[in-house]
Amino acid sequence: MSGCSCKSNSANNKMNKNDQTNGKVNLFSKIIIFFYSSIFLFINLGELSNGFTYSILKLDPSSKIGEAVAFFIFETAKVIILLVLVVFIFGVIRTFFTAERIRKILAGRKEFVGNILASLLGIITPFCSCSAIPFFIGFITAGVPLGITFSFLISAPMINEVALVLLFGLFGWKISLIYLLTGLCIAIFSGLIIGKLHLEKDVEQWVYEANTQDTNDIDHSLTWEERINLGFSNIIEIVSRVWPYLIIGIAIGSFIHGYVPENYMASIIGKSAIWSVPVAVLVGVPLYSNAVAIIPIVQSLLEKGAALGTVLAFMMSVIALSLPEIIILRRVLKPRLIIIFVGIVAFGILIVGYLFNLIF
Repeated sequence: MSGCSCKSNSANNKMNKNDQTNGKVNLFSKIIIFFYSSIFLFINLGELSNGFTYSILKLDPSSKIGEAVAFFIFETAKVIILLVLVVFIFGVIRTFFTAERIRKILAGRKEFVGNILASLLGIITPFCSCSAIPFFIGFITAGVPLGITFSFLISAPMINEVALVLLFGLFGWKISLIYLLTGLCIAIFSGLIIGKLHLEKDVEQWVYEANTQDTNDIDHSLTWEERINLGFSNIIEIVSRVWPYLIIGIAIGSFIHGYVPENYMASIIGKSAIWSVPVAVLVGVPLYSNAVAIIPIVQSLLEKGAALGTVLAFMMSVIALSLPEIIILRRVLKPRLIIIFVGIVAFGILIVGYLFNLIF
């Protein structure tokens, strides 16, 4: 009997090992197919979009509507492919960075180093207006300094993978890098200034008394297969949430691309219009949108003569200072701190706008 038992255990072990090996092979194959098909479509996108627009839809390439439709199909497909790839990669990375882990990294950090870390961590952290309060309370109760907390709150919505993917896909790596670096500077130095002002008394008292625990933190003992499956789940979650904004933004951008005359926007928001940057910020702060909707419009404005600094200022003010987030933060911040927060960030965006209008 004991001999049979040993043979049975040995067979089961072999089956388990085979199952694990097959699982790894299937996972590897899935990743290869995913990346290969995405890259293949991206490389051949121009030919495919032109073929669909001019051969299947029979639109005239020289017509305004033909130009607008071709632009819409090409840009929509390009952005979705880039979005899927980067969202998957960031989805896997995020399994290593839960809110609790971020709090532990930032807790007790000194200013400047802590502000830099918080701003960098904001890039890889999923963030929306509704998550502003949980993150804020969690950071404060964990002992993260107020200025460092604000660096994170500024960086997370403004410099996220969706914004960077869209900027790269529509503008190229140079403008993407400019946006990344200027966004980091605004987050770091805004947080530093708020920290130096010692505004802890302007945080609602109940925040310091709150006791928070993460019940939804991802287990750090996850296998690679589980992490990769979470990456694929992240694609479904984020793309399903942003695609309507993407379509609307690119549709508006396509209309501007096809119908607005060249250099038309130069007289309104070009370099020579000194007032254009503050107006762009004032319009952008109360305007609620996100990167997916606003960046395609910004691209078309630039093509028609708008100044780079002005459109960057407009985009940053829309994304970094959304009205819903400000309203939600009122539950944890007193009015004076909210005004200071908005004022400091808006001033930083103004500097960026004028600086890039001067340079480019």
